[in-house]
Amino acid sequence: MVRLRVSQILEEQNKTDYWLMTRLNMCYRNYTNMVTGVTKSIRYDILDKMSKLLEVPISELLEQVDDEPEK
Repeated sequence: MVRLRVSQILEEQNKTDYWLMTRLNMCYRNYTNMVTGVTKSIRYDILDKMSKLLEVPISELLEQVDDEPEK
């Protein structure tokens, strides 16, 4: 499974979710769904803009984690 590391990066940079959400011009619900992994897809332009705003390569925005066991 792949997930976003946005929350960790924001914390490292002493920035807030609100800071990023407003600069991405996203509503709270869509932003929260994206960073918590509820959303199943993310547009390339959003990844590109996040990368530029946070000044990190796109590869640092993503991490691969073990799939959670099904219940």
